[in-house]
Amino acid sequence: MSRSTDLRVKNVALYFLPIATRVPLKFGHEVTTHVTLARVRIDVESAGGKRATGWGETPLSVHWVWPSHLSYEERHHALKDFTLQLARAWSEFNESGHSFEVGHRFIDHILTAALEEFNRGRAGKEPLPWLGALVCCSAFDLALHDAFGIAAERPTFECFGRDLLNADLGTYLGANFAGMYPSDFLLKRVDRLPAWHLVGGKDAVHRSELDGTEPNDGYPVLLEDWIRRDGLKCLKVKLRGNDAAWDYKRLLDIGRMAVANDVSWLTTDFNCTVQDPAYVNEILDRLVREEPRIYGMILYVEQPFPYELEQHAIDVHSVSARKPLFMDESAHDWKMVRVGRELGWTGVALKTCKTLTGALLSLCWAKQHGMTLMVQDLTNPMLAQIPHVLLAAHAGTIMGVETNAMQFYPDASSFEAQFHPGLYERKNGEVDLGSLRGPGFSYRREIATRPLPAPDFNS
Repeated sequence: MSRSTDLRVKNVALYFLPIATRVPLKFGHEVTTHVTLARVRIDVESAGGKRATGWGETPLSVHWVWPSHLSYEERHHALKDFTLQLARAWSEFNESGHSFEVGHRFIDHILTAALEEFNRGRAGKEPLPWLGALVCCSAFDLALHDAFGIAAERPTFECFGRDLLNADLGTYLGANFAGMYPSDFLLKRVDRLPAWHLVGGKDAVHRSELDGTEPNDGYPVLLEDWIRRDGLKCLKVKLRGNDAAWDYKRLLDIGRMAVANDVSWLTTDFNCTVQDPAYVNEILDRLVREEPRIYGMILYVEQPFPYELEQHAIDVHSVSARKPLFMDESAHDWKMVRVGRELGWTGVALKTCKTLTGALLSLCWAKQHGMTLMVQDLTNPMLAQIPHVLLAAHAGTIMGVETNAMQFYPDASSFEAQFHPGLYERKNGEVDLGSLRGPGFSYRREIATRPLPAPDFNS
């Protein structure tokens, strides 16, 4: 069955927007100092003859999507090249349907084939990983969902019910989901969300750690200044995962500062470098004995173990018996979430940078199977922040949303902040979505038409 709201892609434009971090951001063994944002415009036409334009944006976060000993620039250029390849593929994609259906078909068929083709062209070189492919695809997927909402004259997250979709979730997730739709798993939007602040591995916690190279740009540098200025209640602590003494001391330092400043919650991010659950368990057990209050403040543990579950099928039940254990980098799609649950993971950190279509499928599967949700950041500035916080506002997360672009490149979003100030600053420990009103992702025309350079691709 088809509907008058079914859309087809008519034109695609891609822009690469470089931005620099104000302070370094550590991912695993590497440090990020700049990033390229992929911004996409997609023009569509519905079966009923209605035309609309949608926008999507994602940081091509090299260190996060592709941990490797290859140089940053080699990986960076590969991600940009693959994104250009996808722009051509999207412009030639002639499928029609709901944005969820068209997006799923592209990911399931075109994206897989495109990655295989791209990696064949890199014969003898390290292949671009599937997580990298998803990130490159996500800006197109987001733009398509935005365009559908514009054409349907509804907010995007109100477009996932039986009245607009042509098939139920059973088509994607199996017979147990027959008769169900994504809207059955989404909540009514909330306008305020607790904001998680990222304490990076290179962030200064104490004044004695300052070395004089810190920026003097009016934004805080020390953790305590961030807590007081933004009224923070939730801190995500980046750890090393291969230095237990350092990790334990880091948790004590930040935990004690959190207690002194009325912070309520902590979470630990071991950066996917842990190989043995005993490493995490020993740190948690020591906290129980020596610092029970800090242990009690840890709401969940995030992705201690390597990305690829097929290669690293580690039984993690002993960790999740101590604290909720959330998949992040491993949760490529709902099938990987299923594998993770069998291994003992109890929660899923959703990210719009893995495509909104994929995030929604993972959300539905996880909720149906009793898993807890979080929405994690990819240090999303500018337009990338908006679908990110909207997903969190509709998902029903364990606690708010991670949002840290205001820490690492706050001025990059100054244009968008004119229209949505509550999204690009944190007050009383929260972000405010109240300005997001209207169809699609509620990008105002002025935001979507920020002065841009010539597109890097335009069909």
